Amino acid sequence: MRFSIVIPTHNRSETLKDCLKALFEQNYPKSEYEIIVVDDGSQDDTQVVLNKIKRRSPVDFSFYYQPNQGQGVARNKGMGNAKGEIILLLGDDIIATPELLSEHDRIHKLHPEERAAVLGFVTWHPKLCVTPLMSFMERGGAILGKFGGNQFAFDLLEGTERADYRLFYTSNISLKSAVLKENKFDPWFSGYGWEDIELGYRLTQKVGLELYYNSQAIAYHDHMIGEEQWASRMVDIGFSSHLINKKYPELKRVPSRRKQAIFCIISHPLALSAFKILNKNLYFYALSKKYFLEGLFRGYNEKRYV
Repeated sequence: MRFSIVIPTHNRSETLKDCLKALFEQNYPKSEYEIIVVDDGSQDDTQVVLNKIKRRSPVDFSFYYQPNQGQGVARNKGMGNAKGEIILLLGDDIIATPELLSEHDRIHKLHPEERAAVLGFVTWHPKLCVTPLMSFMERGGAILGKFGGNQFAFDLLEGTERADYRLFYTSNISLKSAVLKENKFDPWFSGYGWEDIELGYRLTQKVGLELYYNSQAIAYHDHMIGEEQWASRMVDIGFSSHLINKKYPELKRVPSRRKQAIFCIISHPLALSAFKILNKNLYFYALSKKYFLEGLFRGYNEKRYV
């Protein structure tokens, strides 16, 4: 078997149906891939949905349940049960185009070495009404250069074929099974924002990860994101930056005091009011730093960071 597709899920049964339907419709031999779903403690009807889907699946399909422990642990469980030569990691709100598997496979055939991985392209689903905030999240790099947005930075990869660990996005990425089974997600990173980047950095250091970007391996993100959810994510990123800083101090993920002071200034209510009128993207950037600092300062109060 060539591919194992591993999908963690949590309380998204309706979106998961669309995700799986798209995977059943791949223009790739059905005998050459399997789908593994790990239910991370869902409280909706996910188990009922998965049982129904398993009975009519046109491909090898399996699912597992675990108490809510986070996406990283869920992916580890799926990866541990994978039979394919290559593991494709997807999100449960990701809708694959019919060519997704073929495009991942095409690059892996060009780069069969174990350390080679393939990053596919993710953009908002065409059916969604993309808000200014969502646009900023996706194209922050083009808008603010090195400052970037805070979801994806595919705009920084336009015209290139290589990426690095900072773009190790587990919403659409594939790696050789042998590498992932020996190097799993660190369960310490249970919050949003760092578990994938941490693994990407660790693989770079340990096996010399070579991440190839294929803009034709397209998938759609089918998930409206409002300011409340975005704010929660930024708080998590700020809080968890202490975790990655403790494990890899050389990455300097906790900003210097000088940078923190700058973030405090630009996220002051008066500054935010001005940015909101003058430049919406700068406003979102400053607002992101407000929430990031909230999580960062909360982290300083945790004894394990002292």
